[in-house]
Amino acid sequence: MKQLRTLRKRIAFRCQQGSLEAEISGITYDSRKVQPQNVFVCIRGSRTDGHAYAQEAVKRGAAVLVAERELEGIPETVTVLVVKDSREALAQLSCAWEDDPAQHLVMIGVTGTKGKTTTAYMIYEILREAGIRAGLIGTIETRIGAKSIPAENTTPEPAALQNLFSAMVREGCTHVVMEVSSQAEKQHRCDGFIFDYGVFTNIGNDHIGTGEHASFAEYLSCKKKLLCSCRTGIVNRDEKKFPEIIQGSTCRLVTFGCRTEADFMAADAALYQEAGVLGVSCRVQGAAKFPVRVDLPGLFSVSNSLAAIAVCAQMGIKERAMQEALSTIRVRGRCEAVPVFPEITLLIDYAHNAMSLESLLTTLREYHPKRLICLFGCGGNRARDRRFQMGEVSGRLADLTVITSDNPREEEPQAIIDDIRTGIEKTNGAFFEIADRKEAIRFVIENRQPGDLIVLAGKGHETYQIRKGKRYEMDERVLIREILEESKQRK
Repeated sequence: MKQLRTLRKRIAFRCQQGSLEAEISGITYDSRKVQPQNVFVCIRGSRTDGHAYAQEAVKRGAAVLVAERELEGIPETVTVLVVKDSREALAQLSCAWEDDPAQHLVMIGVTGTKGKTTTAYMIYEILREAGIRAGLIGTIETRIGAKSIPAENTTPEPAALQNLFSAMVREGCTHVVMEVSSQAEKQHRCDGFIFDYGVFTNIGNDHIGTGEHASFAEYLSCKKKLLCSCRTGIVNRDEKKFPEIIQGSTCRLVTFGCRTEADFMAADAALYQEAGVLGVSCRVQGAAKFPVRVDLPGLFSVSNSLAAIAVCAQMGIKERAMQEALSTIRVRGRCEAVPVFPEITLLIDYAHNAMSLESLLTTLREYHPKRLICLFGCGGNRARDRRFQMGEVSGRLADLTVITSDNPREEEPQAIIDDIRTGIEKTNGAFFEIADRKEAIRFVIENRQPGDLIVLAGKGHETYQIRKGKRYEMDERVLIREILEESKQRK
């Protein structure tokens, strides 16, 4: 238990009613999770408004309500604080509740349209190779010591985030690497603490639409916030919008790049392919000079590794640790090689927008496969433009596209497939439609040819499919094993 007065110093408020000396037992924004003596913060979301659940929270025992407007029908024994922005208040109160654990950690944040997850893992693995006990928070999982917790959001909500920081401190972690999504910045989830290092990988036209961002300008503005809440910013100098990205930044800037003069640069990049593994090597130049080999494909892997190197170099980590960690890096669902048959290469990747799919397929083309086959779908209840764009990209760059389901959510899978087909028909690309994802994977495996490079795009690390509001288990790795076993049984 804590007294409200120990937390209220962090926020500007007007007290509508009640005592400022209330005893509190925790903080939540979900009325279903309210416990006796909790602070309930009323959040206005894209679908629901927490203010409508204030009385329910009181019935469950909330002692304090934080809201953006005065509330009616609340018992006088319950304290009501009115604030300008409930999300800002939630972040600040969450920091105070956990006694600001971030101040005991070296904080490393990674943002960008693509490359966040891989770059975060690279930094994390370099830290571990250097003997540093680090935590990881991202799209795939949260790691605290030996414990792995599946992720629900790329960047957790403030109360959960601060709780994770506290757990990391208790486990003896000294550093944490975390992905910072544009939604997290828009919703103030990272307010209340400063990053020591902020990485900006790139920016593309994504996450724009209902429930996400109203425009590209808003999207970029949210991404840029990281460079105003960190001490040192690590920014991709190759990015065309570099001047816009750094405009208004308040941090010390360090740059990396493959094509443009930067603090950390790559030279002599070369692709290699070994036993179904696609990789790249290069020489780091500029502020550091040493060779690097990464068992992940393409120049974007060079760019991601440069970002990781630039961060770790600021911390004085030795080159040997960087080389060792990068040469063995594996990221689930990020160009993840699945060994099935020696004559083909099968990859699972998370590419789920036009920018990431184009980058992926362009990179895979550089390995000169006999056929490049792309299997993908698009999520339902998301911007339709993404479907047209991804269809056009795959039709243009793949030798064969297999259109299937991703997470249809509340939409009909065939309606989504129809939209993708509209995009692919703008090209001369060959394609098949197979709505059932397992059957689609079975098709590309059973119709393989020596030299094929097959990529299953969109699901990546995800192990589920969402249909009509229900979540069903669906791991592509499991599907592949089932398909191979069923094939054996038929013979």
